[in-house]
Order: sequence, then structure tokens, then C-alpha cells
Amino acid sequence: MSKASVVIRAKKLETQIESFSGKEANISRSDFLAVEEPLEIRLGYEENGKPVHKAISITMRTPENDFELATGFLFTEGILQTKEQVSGIKHCGKFPNNQNTVRIDLKSGLTLNLKKLERNFYTTSSCGVCGKSSLEALATGAKPIKSTDVPTVSAEVIDKLPEKLRTAQTVFDETGGLHAAALFDTEGRLLFLQEDVGRHNALDKLIGEQFLKGNLPLDDKILFLSGRASFELVQKAVMAQIPIVAAVSAPSSLAVQAAEEFGITLLGFVRDHRFNIYTGKERIEPKNGIE
Repeated sequence: MSKASVVIRAKKLETQIESFSGKEANISRSDFLAVEEPLEIRLGYEENGKPVHKAISITMRTPENDFELATGFLFTEGILQTKEQVSGIKHCGKFPNNQNTVRIDLKSGLTLNLKKLERNFYTTSSCGVCGKSSLEALATGAKPIKSTDVPTVSAEVIDKLPEKLRTAQTVFDETGGLHAAALFDTEGRLLFLQEDVGRHNALDKLIGEQFLKGNLPLDDKILFLSGRASFELVQKAVMAQIPIVAAVSAPSSLAVQAAEEFGITLLGFVRDHRFNIYTGKERIEPKNGIE
């Protein structure tokens, strides 16, 4: 698989603001914003012996790790299964400095499920794929995770995840505007971290990175999310076979339903040395052996 050279893009942008606090006078100072730009994801493949370049998705994202974002999105949508299917990835905007379009080319001779491409996805940095389909659609491309397939994790390990994530979020420190998705092992060691203005983009970048490294499935890892746990994020975890999903904020009802159906341990409100277990409590060892 070939990958074109990547131009390093800024994740933050400096701007001038007026800072106001209570009765104090306004203060002019510089501040940093998280960069948000559109990214079009295209797929290159053969149809009846002829090359086809099809736009699959447009998402609002923070620049950098575009290849990981694109592959993670296509993998979690069930369009890609292995990195061996990919012959090349490149930016392909109309102008040399246009880094807002990525094309993933598939190897010739591959049979592509065109039904998965019938709907043009439109995604935003806040909600992901608008009108994302149901559990039935997820069931066609994913398998449940068995609780006996992975080791348990101590509650003490879960307790320490927020602090470890927060320490590693360097761009968030300056902007306050990025979501994070992080991969930990069962001993609580931070392995990989991705940030983006969109929570679903951060997770696509994380999973896409592991896809390109050949590390999937992630069936012995912990996924930690800096915000809430929506259905779409749980769906992506199912596709990557991540057994434990923990989030700083609350899960949605459909996220809990999906986690229950597909065997994921789902934790919410993981902060201030406490958390709620919504599904899969058998994977969590109680503190000090207390049930």
C-alpha cells in the first residue's frame, strides 16, 4: 500500500480576543482556537473494468491524521475489512495545497459491496453520520464480543484513566475545543491518543491508525472517550472489537442497548474517582475486592 507524503497542518489557530471577567475591565489578549475544516473522503475502485472515484463522505474535522480518519471511517462503516484491500491513500484536491480531500484506492479485482455506497454520508463535527441506521444494520457487519475472551480490569485502573487522558491532551490545554479518544491496555497504560473537534472523528482516527498498523482487532484494550458515549461511538467500538468503552460523560439509551446486545462493557461518568457500569459488569474487578 502506498501513502503519499503528508503536509503537516495546524490543529490550532491564534486569534485576538477581549477577555471579560465579572466587574474587571476587558483585557485584550491572544487565544487559540481548535481548527475546523471540511474533509471529503473519496473511494477509488474498479467497476466493470473501469476506474471509479466516488465521494463517500464530507465531515468537519481538525486537520492532520486525515488518512487515519478516512480509513477508520470506511472500516467502521464496513466498507474496508483489511489494509491489504488498500493500494494507496493520498490527498487529491484540485490545487497542490488543498489537503481537504482524501482518496483511498482499492486494489484491482476486489469485489465491493456497492449497497454500502448507495447513500452519500454527510457528517458533522458534532453528530457524526446524520440519521445513522439502527442496531439491525450494525448486526450485519459486526459480531458480539464474548466476555470470556478478554481479561478483567480493576476499578482502580478505570479511576486513573481521566487524569492520564487529560495530561496527554496537549492541544486541548490551549484551545479547550477538542474531543479525545484514547486506547489503554488493561493495566492502564496509555497506548494511543487522537484528538478532533468531532468525537466521532477522534475515534475514526484512532481506529484508522490501528487499521493501518495492522493491530485490529482491539479485543484486549480499553477505549476511553472524553465526552459522552453515543450509539455511533459504541458502534465503532463494536466494529473494532473493543470490549470495554469508558466515557467521561453519560451514554445514550441506544448506546447502552448496543453495548448490551454486542457484549461491550460500557462505563459512564468516569471522573472524580467514580463511575457507573451500564453493561458488562463481569469485566470490572471491584475496589479492594468489595462487591
